[in-house]
Amino acid sequence: MKKLNAVIKGIGAFVPEYRLTNEEIGTMVDTTDEWIMSRVGIKERRILKDPNLGSSYLGTKAVEDLLRKTNTKPEDVELLVCATATPDHIFPSNASIIAYNTQLKNAWAFDVVGACSGFLYGLEVASQFIVSGRHKKVILVAAEKMSAITDYTDRTTCPLFGDAGAAILLEGTEEEGIGLIDSDLHTDGVGLPLLQLKAGGSANPASFKTVENREHYIYQEGRQVFKYAVSNMSAVSVNMMKKHNIESNDLAWFVPHQANMRIIEATAHHMNLDKEKVMINIQRYGNTTAATLPLCLWEWENQLKKGDKIIMATFGAGFTWGAAYYVWGY
Repeated sequence: MKKLNAVIKGIGAFVPEYRLTNEEIGTMVDTTDEWIMSRVGIKERRILKDPNLGSSYLGTKAVEDLLRKTNTKPEDVELLVCATATPDHIFPSNASIIAYNTQLKNAWAFDVVGACSGFLYGLEVASQFIVSGRHKKVILVAAEKMSAITDYTDRTTCPLFGDAGAAILLEGTEEEGIGLIDSDLHTDGVGLPLLQLKAGGSANPASFKTVENREHYIYQEGRQVFKYAVSNMSAVSVNMMKKHNIESNDLAWFVPHQANMRIIEATAHHMNLDKEKVMINIQRYGNTTAATLPLCLWEWENQLKKGDKIIMATFGAGFTWGAAYYVWGY
């Protein structure tokens, strides 16, 4: 029996209609469009305005789009993995809510928490169920409502984040050299004091004091995180190219996590890549955390060709980081 590999069969996505511009951010905090663009490269971000809807809504819409585009019957899906750092509830899982909403009656479901690295973590996990032969159809969805944990009185973090959902369908292939070829994923734990949500977990439950101190919003020491992100994303991406003897001319696309334009440019520079080979949509969506990578694939889907060599790279809270080498299959 030939070896199975996990291959993406389709991509679905959903982004909210509301565009939060830099000019509007400037009415909330002391900042300008020029300041935001020069430091992070974000022009606008999409926001799910309805306070009664959480990230599971974004994930549900993305999966519905995926099922429609791939003509997949909900009952044929055997597993749903949701990558999210902003679930509707601590429990039940976002995955269980999305599976119920999309009528995946035969699928079991669970969440993966890797912060901004959630999609690549989830891709490796979900792919193993295909490679092992346990399942034939697996959906990986990334869904983030970052606006729910963004402090719009903090000028250092509020321009950064947006809301989105994106999903992929994974199936098996015996075709050699197609699909997810390799992953190199890392966690070191040193990032806890530098990037976190301080309250709301079992170590620091919600209280009047945590609400008063605004500890349920993102806390980030930007300069330190920037240094770690550039160093680790660059190293893991370059190492992936070396491991598989990929020259910059051989690579069709680089898909970086969309956290900061300067991080993206620095990583591409270390990989000796022209900007034309780098998927960049941070200016339109901001940092949608786990959803950034599949959102790029969704936008560039019509430009991807079978056999295209792709490297995806990410960096997130923890710290977590990694790269994946993928060869497009359709």
